Amino acid sequence: MNNIGIVLGRFHRREVEEMLDEARAVAARRQLGIVAEVWVPGSMEKPLAIKRLLRRDDVAGAVALGIIERGETEHGNVMGHAVIKSLIDLQLEFLKPVGVGILGPGINPSQIPPRIRPYAAAAVEAVADLLASA
Repeated sequence: MNNIGIVLGRFHRREVEEMLDEARAVAARRQLGIVAEVWVPGSMEKPLAIKRLLRRDDVAGAVALGIIERGETEHGNVMGHAVIKSLIDLQLEFLKPVGVGILGPGINPSQIPPRIRPYAAAAVEAVADLLASA
């Protein structure tokens, strides 16, 4: 069994707890063990937490879950691009898959509920697929 770690943003804690519930279900179905669940303040902290997980010998891949909601400025958009690029770079640096289940950037509050479970599931599925094809 491959083990994964999950990094979660607590800024939207209620929604992200639902994402975690879905991620756990998909991981179990895909026979992935979850050896760490790390809560961080928001998306900016996710790359460092993911890097710490990927450095571990008992972690074959990682998943980032959270939400970058549309704000009144471009902050979320800029942050979203930087975070996603950092996560891709970490995936390539460690040659371990990173599933990204971050809603946004720029998502409106009304768009969040129907995407919570599908985004979390897709992130875990991506990691599972890449581990299976390694």
